[in-house]
Amino acid sequence: MNLITRYLIKRLAIASCYALFAILALYSFIDLISETSVVGQNQYTLWVATKYILMQMPARAYQLMPLATLIGGLIALNQLSNNSELAVIKTSGLSTANIIGIIIKFSAIFAIATILLGEWLAPELSRRGDEMKANARAGQIAAAHNGIWIKQQGSMINVASMLPDNTLVGIKIWHYNDQFQLTEAISAEKATVASGKWQLHNTHSTTLANNRAQPQQQAEREWQTDIGKPLLNVLLVKPEQMSFTALTQYIRYLKENHQQTQAYDVAWWNKLIYPIATVVMALVALAFTPNSGRHSNMGLKLFGGICLGLLFFFTGRLFGFTTQLYGVPAMLSAILPTAAFGCWAMYLIRKQERR
Repeated sequence: MNLITRYLIKRLAIASCYALFAILALYSFIDLISETSVVGQNQYTLWVATKYILMQMPARAYQLMPLATLIGGLIALNQLSNNSELAVIKTSGLSTANIIGIIIKFSAIFAIATILLGEWLAPELSRRGDEMKANARAGQIAAAHNGIWIKQQGSMINVASMLPDNTLVGIKIWHYNDQFQLTEAISAEKATVASGKWQLHNTHSTTLANNRAQPQQQAEREWQTDIGKPLLNVLLVKPEQMSFTALTQYIRYLKENHQQTQAYDVAWWNKLIYPIATVVMALVALAFTPNSGRHSNMGLKLFGGICLGLLFFFTGRLFGFTTQLYGVPAMLSAILPTAAFGCWAMYLIRKQERR
């Protein structure tokens, strides 16, 4: 790697990091303001809300990485153009193809960072943050690696997971008396939640009375409880917060249980394509960089490039919703926006080069 390559990558990386931190700070501040509406519920204090926002920051950084690369690239490249450094670099023998290669090397660093965030750091911290928030707000609920634990008068309940259609899986219930002595243990394969009751399926129970244990097996059993869907929503896995590996396993699990997987298919393809979007946004930044700092519309190009990045972000979300509503293949919803912006960027770069 020669001196010019290192210099350009350094300038681009520093500007992109500054852009990422600035956007991240803005989004985190907005998220904290929105959390103040629920501050004060049970043990959910402002400090807990602040910790929750901090734990969500890696997931937010993952989402904003392509936009930060675009804005940072625009700022750095336009500064180079303003100072005539870009023109000097080109006249020294560096072709447009060479500059594109440098841009791809720079964006590859952020693409790798995107993969690391999306596969390891962001999913784990987001899960722990959601569990902490649920524990603080609900009071009677505790989230753990094996599902959630709910305590109510005379009962302790453990639910392993919840499917997208709100079917509960892996239910265990323990009833105890006023002396906290176990009176009945119930396990159920699945349960459906209705107003004021759970309908348990394939249940096995053991009743303890008079120093005797009486086992019983039932295909259906109704259990009266006031634990409803709002309290159980912490179990519902958000596809955008899952890693690529976890999504692959969960989609397989949903198909085995005959559940809809469209939202998770979209998230799976987005996880696969998203690092490439970081490279595409860096090329868009190059496409909106003038050859000379004497261009009077440089500020307009910078503004247009930022708007284009926002357009890319919201177009991806729109395509994801379209897939779920109209049955468009998930692969197309993930690939088309990135491919379209990539082709447009290359067209603009070639058009600018021919001038």
